This record gives sequence, C-alpha cells and structure tokens, in this order.
Amino acid sequence: MAERTKSVAEEQVTSVLAPSDVPVSDREYSADEEVLAALGYKAEFKREFSLWTSFCVSFAVLGLLPSFASTLYYGMGYAGTPGMTWGWLIAMIFIQCVAMSMAELCSAMPTSGGLYYAAAVLAPPGWGPLAAWITGWSNWLVQITGAPSVDYGMAAMILAVASIQIPTFVPQNYQVFLLTIIIMLIQSCISSMPTKWIANLNSYGSTFNIIALFIVIIMIPAATNRADQGLPKFNAAREVWGNFYEGTDFPNGMALLMSFVAVIWTMSGYDAPFHLSEECSNANIASPRAIVLTSGVGGLFGWFLQLVVAYTVVDIDAALNSEVGSPYAAYLLQVLPQQASLAILALTIMCAFSMGQGCMVAASRVTFAYSRDECFGSLSAITKRVNRHTRTPVNAVWFNTIVGIAMTVLIFGGDLAAGALFSIGAVAAFVAFTIPIFIRVFLVGDRFRPGPWNLGRASVPIGAMACGFVLLMFPILMLPSITGSDLDAAGMNWTCLVYGGPMIFILIWWVVSARKWFKGPKVNIEHQMLGRPEGALEGIEQASTGSSSKDDQGTDMDKAGKMA
Repeated sequence: MAERTKSVAEEQVTSVLAPSDVPVSDREYSADEEVLAALGYKAEFKREFSLWTSFCVSFAVLGLLPSFASTLYYGMGYAGTPGMTWGWLIAMIFIQCVAMSMAELCSAMPTSGGLYYAAAVLAPPGWGPLAAWITGWSNWLVQITGAPSVDYGMAAMILAVASIQIPTFVPQNYQVFLLTIIIMLIQSCISSMPTKWIANLNSYGSTFNIIALFIVIIMIPAATNRADQGLPKFNAAREVWGNFYEGTDFPNGMALLMSFVAVIWTMSGYDAPFHLSEECSNANIASPRAIVLTSGVGGLFGWFLQLVVAYTVVDIDAALNSEVGSPYAAYLLQVLPQQASLAILALTIMCAFSMGQGCMVAASRVTFAYSRDECFGSLSAITKRVNRHTRTPVNAVWFNTIVGIAMTVLIFGGDLAAGALFSIGAVAAFVAFTIPIFIRVFLVGDRFRPGPWNLGRASVPIGAMACGFVLLMFPILMLPSITGSDLDAAGMNWTCLVYGGPMIFILIWWVVSARKWFKGPKVNIEHQMLGRPEGALEGIEQASTGSSSKDDQGTDMDKAGKMA
C-alpha cells in the first residue's frame, strides 16, 4: 500500500507541484528522498556524494591550473598585469554574488536539472517551458563543450612538452585530434563507473589539484631564475598594478573589463554540485555549501596564482607570441629553468585530466536530467536510462562523448575554429546561470520558498548585483580586441556566432515544434492532493508551465494525471 510522506508545503522547497500535493511511495523515504519527491522526482541514484566529494568534483571542473594555462592569453593579453590583479579581484566579487544566488536556488530545488528546473518553476505563468528551454540548452552547450575544450588544451600541452624536449618535432593537427579523442575515451570509461568510485576518484583528483596548485604557487617564486637574467626577483608593485599592456585598441578601462573573460571562463564550473545534488546526502545544505566553497576557494587561490605570474613575468609580448604555441609554457620558460618548467607543465597536465573527467561527470548528469524531461525528443528514451549495474547514466556519458568527439573536428579548422570550443563557455554559462536568478530577483517576489541554506534579506541585493554584472559583461565578452579598418576575419571575436548560431536554431526549433510538446520538468512520482485520499495521481505527464497558483496547479494535475 502506498505510504504518504510530507506534503510539498511541509518541505523547504520551491516545486513544480502544488503546496497541497503529497508524494506517495510503497516504502519509507529518507530525508533526501522526501525533498526530491516534493520536487516531483523519484530517487534514481545512490547518494554517495558528500559536501567534500561534491566540492572535489566542482573544484576539479574549475581546474585552476589548466584553466589558467588556457586563459592566460586573455587575462594577460588584454590589459597586462593589471588585468591579472585588479581584473581578477573585481570580477571575483561579482562572480561570488552569482555563486551565492545560485546556491540559494540549489537549496530550494536540489535536482540534477539544476538551473533548468529553477527557471521553469520560477517563471511567470505560461512562460515556464520557454524559460526552461533557453536555460537548459544554454547550460547544455556549456557542459557539452567542457570536456572537449579541456582535453584539447591538455593534448596541446602534452605535445608542447614533446616539442620542448625535441626541438625538431612540430605537432600536427591530426596528432592533437587523436590524442584528444584518446583522453576523452578514457575519461568516459571512468565516468561510467559506479557513483562511489567516481566520488573517490574525484576526491583524489581534487586533492592532487589543490596540492599541485600549492606547489606551483610556491615553486615559481622560489625557483625563478630572474636574478640570473640580471633582473630583480620580482616586478615592482607599481608596475604590476598600474602598467597596462596595450593588447587591445580599447581604452584601459575597457581592456580591464575584457580581461574578466579569463576569470569567468575559469570559474564557470562551480555549478557542478547543483547537477550532482541527486547523488549527494543532505543535498539541500551540502550542495549549496559546495557551490559557495568552490567559488570562494577557487577565486582566492586563482588570484594568488595570478599574483605570482604578474610579479614574475619577464616579457608579456614574448610570452603571448612565442613559437612554443602556449603562452603558459612560454612564460614558464621565461622565469624558470627548463626542467622546472617541464615539471610544472607535467603537474598542469595531470590536473587537466582530472578537470576534464569532472566536466564529463557533470555534463552526463545534465544530459540525464534533460532527457528525463524529454528535451532530446525520441533520443531521450535512450539517454535517460540509468545503468542497472552502476546506477549511473552511462548512456548519457557516451552520448556526450560522441558529440564531443564530433566537435573536436574543429581542430582541423585552425586556431580560430578550435577557439570556438572555449569561447562558447563564458557566454553560455552566464546566460544559463543568470536567467533563473533574474526571474527569482525581479519577477517572483514572495512566491519563492527558500531552502534551509539561504541569504535571508541579502538575497535580493546580492541577486541584483549578480544580474547587473552579467548585463554589463555580456556585450563586452563579444568585443574583438581590434577595432576600425584593421579588423578582419582573423581578428574577429566569433563568440556571437559560435553561441548565437546554435541558440537561434534552438529558438527556431521551439517556435516550429518544441513549444507543442515540451512543457518543462516532468513529474515522475505518484502524488496525492490533500482532501483526496482515495487515489494517487501518477503525474508522469505533469509538467511546469511556470509559477501558478495552487488551484491552477491542482487543475493541471487533474487533467494530466491518472487515477492509480
């Protein structure tokens, strides 16, 4: 006989279900399962992640060392060392606002669908499906490009090491492509393992990431050979904080803002605990804490790394235009003996592997969550399956891998085309992160029911700061570094095309077809309405159409559900 649990109103959640609904089950629920049931979903994963292991996955996704290596061109190339010092510090204040607002949403809605679910539930009546559609696909573009871009950068670093060791060796595009595929296949196998194994591996990987970061931060200033080059051990503070490098045709203030792309790109992985919340114990507290911890710790230690490089770099021009092909590797060769440079590159490569694997885990959970709500049409029947042996979304892992391998074909288009793997991340992440926060701050009002982890009275001001920062940065992230008649195809910032093209297609798909069948998050758990104990509504077809009144939701469920 089905057992009642708490009603939705008795849980600290903001749900697609009406407050009067009562999820039912043939067994007793745990506290985490009751929260998930109140959100409309049945538990399908083992909860073997904790605060620490969730933090480990998201910190691995941040991958401070490999992310720094990949984005040094932007952080140092646009504004020089002021972009690395002032730029990182200022941007992190606002990024922390985004992270805290996201954490508050996670506490109220701890589901794998994350921001997509939040956008659907919080949107004004009738707008839920469209809000979920845009948020979900934008977030999926972030997730699906994560592992390929990281692994591409990792493959390039491995081949750069070979080039340093063997000066006659010149890496070819096909070698980078094949090595990237091999790395992705290994990470896919790991991501298909049982949750406990993945959690443990990511715990080790993140511990290594933290240790490696400490080693690099200490090793560079300790082992620098600047004195052997007749230079002071460190650059003067007034130069580091005040001497702008003219890397763009824009004024220094605009160049500083453009350098924020390095911070945004590096810090875009702190949403991972949101997507892992259905596998985390005490999720409505542990997952939001992991989000804020990732952003805070990552931002602080990332800034320390930026300071180390800013105070030791010898020649910015030479680092950016080196024949080695990697500004990061060229910088290391400027300030360290070759063997020390190779050792740090090796640490960075190992951290990149952990980062790529973390990206793949997070992406697979996002694909699973969207498939559960039929976002991929008929393909969803395959990608939403949970492997009965590992209890993980194996099909989603390998679907993402196939798409990722197809995307790495861009490598053959040269640096400009391959850069598309990276450029889409910052903009798509900002759009996905901010839509539900904007709705929560400006449109929801008292209809939002905060979870046990919340910002209290600071919620709206912090959310407003987050939204204002995104609105400012969105057009800036699209700007090319060159202006006027000197701007050509090679110098163009193609982010608007790389992100805008797929999103325009997705919006056309919505208008032509998806609006007729996509209704947002689908309830997959039986539930009763208070006052109707005689039957349980299956609710399998129940979906969110945006925030509505209690009576409206009850009416929708009467139409959509079936009497059990």
